[in-house]
Amino acid sequence: MNVMELIKTRQELDDRRSQLRKENKSVGFVPTMGALHQGHLSLVEAAGKHCDVVVVSIFVNPTQFNDPGDLERYPRDLEKDMQLLENTPCELLFAPSVKEVYPESDTRTFDFGQLDRVMEGKHRPGHFNGVAQVVSRLFEMVGPHKAFFGQKDFQQLAIIREMVRQMNFGTEIVACSIIREPDGLAMSSRNTLLTKKHRKSAPLIAKTLSESCNFVPSKSVADTKAFVLKHIEQDENLIPEYFEIVNGDTLQSVDSWEESPYIVGCIAVFAGNVRLIDNIIYKNCAK
Repeated sequence: MNVMELIKTRQELDDRRSQLRKENKSVGFVPTMGALHQGHLSLVEAAGKHCDVVVVSIFVNPTQFNDPGDLERYPRDLEKDMQLLENTPCELLFAPSVKEVYPESDTRTFDFGQLDRVMEGKHRPGHFNGVAQVVSRLFEMVGPHKAFFGQKDFQQLAIIREMVRQMNFGTEIVACSIIREPDGLAMSSRNTLLTKKHRKSAPLIAKTLSESCNFVPSKSVADTKAFVLKHIEQDENLIPEYFEIVNGDTLQSVDSWEESPYIVGCIAVFAGNVRLIDNIIYKNCAK
């Protein structure tokens, strides 16, 4: 494995980028907000298989939190994160301060059409604009050939792909499968914030999504949505915020399974004050 180097300033990163360019090495990038888990590490491993050098960033981006309390609660432990990265292909760990990323306020606004007006975008106003601000800045600083993202944040993937298209970045976006706990719960940094009772209930989200596969294509989209919401609501520890069944490319709701060959169910659920998201790709349900 590589010896990992911790970089905290843009100048240090620029110096290393220049060196990598001279050596003609491809750069794989995994942007994170820290509180790393096996899902993040799987992205780092994937980057190591596809690129010469792997850069991981750890930066809790304030512009994508529409709830100040959520920003405050977000788990942070750089020392533990560094220990987890030691046995991975990560060669450069970029952990900048807010001032390094935003020397001045970022007032840019992005237009993603309908992509950011549904689901997460509807319930977290300004969230995806903040995501686009920070990811575009990190891409400019890191200059990756490929960037690796988990499919748990399904809508975010669509937004980032559109941002790359609009800004003409020469970066390939690589989507990687959701990594789950043994009981099915999608791995997330927020899982560490769950109380014992909420952690016990949380796997019902993935279990219910999996069971909803049995509705395809014999039962309607409306029946499938009703089943998922009702099933999760039966657990007093879980409160669904939304469940939408959408075209996987446009993120617009569908009324029938025939509307698209690529249909995805996306959900957000509150387990106490912790907000969990997950999704299921229904084309994988085909018998």
